[in-house]
Amino acid sequence: MMGILLLILLLLLLGIVPVWPHSRSWGYGPSGLMSVVLIILIFMLLTGRL
Repeated sequence: MMGILLLILLLLLLGIVPVWPHSRSWGYGPSGLMSVVLIILIFMLLTGRL
């Protein structure tokens, strides 16, 4: 389970890097969303729900 989550997080991290021309105008949206997902996952790990 944890390996799958780490793989998904790695793919999301690669997806938020603005190196492609179509994603340069997205601004902080993708990285902000990734931060929220990471905070939720850390909270779930600390409370033992994951």
